[in-house]
Amino acid sequence: MVLLGEAFTFEIGLNDMNAILRLGLNAIPTLTHLAPLSIFADGVDIAAKIAVMVEDVFVFLEKKPALEAFGGFSVFFYGIGVAVYAFEGIGMILPLESETKDKEKFGTILGIGMGAISILFGAFGALGYFAFGDETKDIITTNLGPGVISALVQLGLCINLFFTFPLMMNPVYEVFERRLCGSRYCLWLRWLVVLLVSLVALLVPNFADFLSLVGSSVCVILGFVLPAMFHCIVFKEELGWRCIVPDGAVVLFGIVIAISGTWSSLVEILAAKS
Repeated sequence: MVLLGEAFTFEIGLNDMNAILRLGLNAIPTLTHLAPLSIFADGVDIAAKIAVMVEDVFVFLEKKPALEAFGGFSVFFYGIGVAVYAFEGIGMILPLESETKDKEKFGTILGIGMGAISILFGAFGALGYFAFGDETKDIITTNLGPGVISALVQLGLCINLFFTFPLMMNPVYEVFERRLCGSRYCLWLRWLVVLLVSLVALLVPNFADFLSLVGSSVCVILGFVLPAMFHCIVFKEELGWRCIVPDGAVVLFGIVIAISGTWSSLVEILAAKS
């Protein structure tokens, strides 16, 4: 009983320390101060993803499961919603540009970064499906089973999430502070937002369904529809039809994906509850 009590006390202490560190990191006011933590977290995340992909290759060579090239439009739009969730960082573009030293090179750096990330994420998802087929879980690390590699990968991903969370939330804090506090730094407001986001994460029943819903309903609008609309509004007089046609195509694509993806996600969520 004494050992159980000590273990319980130790676990509570770790949770309290985790909460204190999380609140402390989210109290950092500028992206510049968060940059070293972000670089460290991204390095850990890349190493974890490479470890998973290497393991996927070995599993595929051993099992070679049956694969399905196209699972229907419902699955396609659901998958698009999950994939577009990768554009959750779209809100970071303007804050990053504002703190960039050489703004003329920002577009090139952004393009290279987005291209590299797209290749990495695409390879990560494809190799996971090649390795496990229809048995691929929402969180791929659960497919790896128990073991040292699985534990290290999960630890790496947790470290990445822990240190990049305040970076991704920085634009959200700025919006809330601009609306509610006259653009003044507000510590209690930041901590309240952290609490609300933590409650949402705890109450979400199915992670993949939630990703697809958010990706289809929010990230598609932020990543495709609004940027194309703003670009067309600003440059339509200067570029004419060369601006209207491609921007209109992007807006139409975004609206179709948003409606169909949101519907597919809601169907999956309601089916899971029933």
